[in-house]
Amino acid sequence: MDALLLARLQFAANVTFHILFPTITIALCWVLLFFRWRWLRTQDAAWLGAYRFWTKVFALSFALGVVSGITMSFQFGTNWPGFMERVGNVAGPLLGYEVLTAFFLEATFLGIMLFGHGKVSERVTLLATFLVALGTTMSAFWILSLNSWMQTPAGYEIIDGVFHVTSWAQVVFNPSFPYRLAHMLLASGLTVAFLLAGLSAWQVLRGKANAATPKAMRTGLTLGAVLIPLQILVGDLHGLNTLQHQPQKIAAIEAVWETERGAPLLLFAWPDEASRSNRYELGIPKGASLILTHELDGEIRGLNEFIGAHPPVAPVFFGFRIMVGVGILMLLSSWCGWWMLRRRGWDPRRLPRPLLWSLSAMSFSGWVATVAGWYVTEIGRQPYIVQGLLRTAEVASSTPAPMIALTLAAYITVYLALIVAYVGVIAHMAGKPIDAPVRYASTQPQPTVEVRG
Repeated sequence: MDALLLARLQFAANVTFHILFPTITIALCWVLLFFRWRWLRTQDAAWLGAYRFWTKVFALSFALGVVSGITMSFQFGTNWPGFMERVGNVAGPLLGYEVLTAFFLEATFLGIMLFGHGKVSERVTLLATFLVALGTTMSAFWILSLNSWMQTPAGYEIIDGVFHVTSWAQVVFNPSFPYRLAHMLLASGLTVAFLLAGLSAWQVLRGKANAATPKAMRTGLTLGAVLIPLQILVGDLHGLNTLQHQPQKIAAIEAVWETERGAPLLLFAWPDEASRSNRYELGIPKGASLILTHELDGEIRGLNEFIGAHPPVAPVFFGFRIMVGVGILMLLSSWCGWWMLRRRGWDPRRLPRPLLWSLSAMSFSGWVATVAGWYVTEIGRQPYIVQGLLRTAEVASSTPAPMIALTLAAYITVYLALIVAYVGVIAHMAGKPIDAPVRYASTQPQPTVEVRG
């Protein structure tokens, strides 16, 4: 492999590992805020138990997300120095805003969230949880703004090959940003929903269920059942936007080689770039045109209009179908699980074991869908790093290929070990009894002082 391809693989490995953890922390902290609020409203210790257990999951995920994010940022200098030289006027401030408005907020109040039990009042703990949740969302806001700008650049001018900002409003709120932000926030919510439901199902199967388990499972299944239809709607809007601004990506997603009207929706095919055709096609007539243009005879531009400027077809084609396939499983399992749990009085111990096993197996299904979606997004932008303006090859470093290959192998080895350890630690924590409720500063009885005069 040449140095460019190895550098792309190395950055892909880092992004793949990193995105797993923000996908959990973004939505999980809002779930924690809900758990805390329910504890204050009901004084039911089960809600407090759910809050304390899932706070540990959040802390573990946050730590791995921070460490992997730092490693990823280093690669801008080691593998892609030309990117910051050419686009630093846009990317630098957006990354700086993410640190100033999001990371500092999270890091400041996370300590209160984790270690404030019995030391600060309930209101302070609730406020700290809210501010950490706000910080995680703001982090996603700025990162998605930069990534979306790379997909649909706006508000810039190029002087001597260097990008300069002419309108920050257009840079931040570029044409694809609202759809990508909504899509990612919903993906995080679904990832957390199935982690809640799946881990709760695993506790029931292993005989480790506690008073917090029904609360977590009900929350997870309800969240999944509500969010998956919204994700389908946002995905449709996102597709229309992509068709308008990145037609070559849509052509790769649907493996459409020649511009045509009434293009079929391919359920399966084997794209062959050598012959520029598909093998073993199985599709629904006019389905792609109907979904993408909302017209049976809508036109979809083919890949042959973008020779030399379209992404590799097979990864984008199959990545999209993996994402959609997992989404359909989420829809079926969340609706079925919620209905059956409701019919059994919200007691997960009364659910059929096949359903519990299926929910447990889908604990990390959100990871699969998110990674597949990100591959579609990022590979679908190739061969450009800034769509239509700056090619990836133009900003790569001159680091020798063997050095990149060595560090790539090291990264993959460490990341696989960390993922196994992460899943193992969560499973271990789920099998332990939850901490006993404690009395908090605001609810502790005050000593009686008798004054004699």
